[in-house]
Amino acid sequence: MTQSFPQDHKNQDLVSIARDAGKPYESVNLPIWRASSVLFTNVADMRAEVAATAAGERRAANYATAGTPTTFALADAVAELEAGPHPARTALLPSGLSAIATVLQAFLSPGDHLLMGDSVYGPARLFAQGMLARFGIETTFYDPAIGAGIGDLLRPNTRMIYLESPGSYTFEIPDVPAICSLARERGILTAIDNAWASPVLARPFDWGVDISVLPLTKYWSGHADVLMGAAVVREALWPQLHQAVRQQGLCVGSDDAWLILRGMRTLKVRMQAHESNGLVLARWLEKRPEVARVLHPALPSHPQHARWKRDFSGASGLFSFELHAASADQLSALCDHRRHFRLGFSWGGFESLIMPANLTGLRTAGPWQGGPLVRIHAGLDDPEALISDLEDGFAAMAAAKS
Repeated sequence: MTQSFPQDHKNQDLVSIARDAGKPYESVNLPIWRASSVLFTNVADMRAEVAATAAGERRAANYATAGTPTTFALADAVAELEAGPHPARTALLPSGLSAIATVLQAFLSPGDHLLMGDSVYGPARLFAQGMLARFGIETTFYDPAIGAGIGDLLRPNTRMIYLESPGSYTFEIPDVPAICSLARERGILTAIDNAWASPVLARPFDWGVDISVLPLTKYWSGHADVLMGAAVVREALWPQLHQAVRQQGLCVGSDDAWLILRGMRTLKVRMQAHESNGLVLARWLEKRPEVARVLHPALPSHPQHARWKRDFSGASGLFSFELHAASADQLSALCDHRRHFRLGFSWGGFESLIMPANLTGLRTAGPWQGGPLVRIHAGLDDPEALISDLEDGFAAMAAAKS
């Protein structure tokens, strides 16, 4: 027997009541604007918004995949901080790797040639060797120290030069302005991964790049609890990026965008602490007998230190150090069971991290010739506590030898 429910006004009001925000209400932080459907007053307004969204007009959305007031606020903030005063637009993507992949797909076509730095983020290399190769796009990996000599690698079909400064794990500082100058003369796009510094410490559009990709997961968030990426492009390139994002249905949620906005407010003061703690550790490690060298661009011992001083206004908390010698068991003993340093991928949060670097398959233009490499992220811990933790790690490493 089918139960019939009374159709009184109380049941009907469940759908229609409490949908008016009332008078304007101003708070310190923007509200989280959750939405899927976007409503319109009339058909004419709907059609106008559909056209504006398709054209990629700023803050236009006929459906929330194109954005909400919360995600629009973050996208505008990223463009202003990363590129200002250069006119630019930002697409928010689900992760840093998604931002990289979307940029490469948006601006490369079958038959194109890509030049990519040999020390880029590992998953970016794998995407080029895998997905791009499947679609007929050839990638050449170049020595990040090549500078203007990259001209010798250019081909008639070279469409983009992809950079990262500093390089992942080995922290080379390429001569980005020289490479960008040459690329612009030849009509070739340049893109850079600006993960390490964030716009607090580096302004890659001032160096001449056309595109910057950012893992907002890292320092922008700062709390290791949200995934997001961003692709920032000069205004003229926006239509092409917008279409790639729109056709793939790529978008981010307002809750995550709000977390990034909140973390962004303290980005500058956190970066100062990461820099300070990282340099304390780097200088201490330089004096350790187990350490062959410390790969930190802010140290005078770094081979591109002068270039780093030219391009950057400070340092983040991420760097590596090379050991004279260590077995796999010794590397594990150094990294395992630390009190303050935790084992984990990513970085850029408040936590301190340590991990052995595995460069197998990640260097082809110049294979790694050094000893065992360990990567450090100096978080917001007391630096003396971090030093004590590393001292215990070196003691454990020595004990593992016997």
